Amino acid sequence: MKISGFFISVNEENIQISFHIWKLICIFGKNTMRYFETIFLEEVMDFLDSLDKKSVRKIIYNIDLAEQTNDPRLFKKLSGEIWEFRTKYSGNQYRLLAFWDKRNNENTIVIATHAFIKKDSKVPKKELEKAEKTREKYLK
Repeated sequence: MKISGFFISVNEENIQISFHIWKLICIFGKNTMRYFETIFLEEVMDFLDSLDKKSVRKIIYNIDLAEQTNDPRLFKKLSGEIWEFRTKYSGNQYRLLAFWDKRNNENTIVIATHAFIKKDSKVPKKELEKAEKTREKYLK
């Protein structure tokens, strides 16, 4: 699986669809209530592009589930305005740091700033600072 920009390319099946169209298919195909919509910034897309197909599927599945539930095992507040999407798969702890963008009264959006594989029990301070700087820049 190759992810680039807002497109997901599945080379083995020769399919290429817009990520946003794919999300709409997921949303309307399941007829489920969503508390928010997630948008990935470029750094998240690059991170996902570097992973194997099964890991990407698990991360996307967990984000999709987090959008439908209030499960802190999947989406949890870290500090201040920064939250994390949490996925544990195949011995790795994947983390996507994010923040809420509630400026639009119609849709609640979560912006995923960047991702990493967590190695310690706590999220490194530099990762939190990076997410906060991205948030400040985004909301200007």
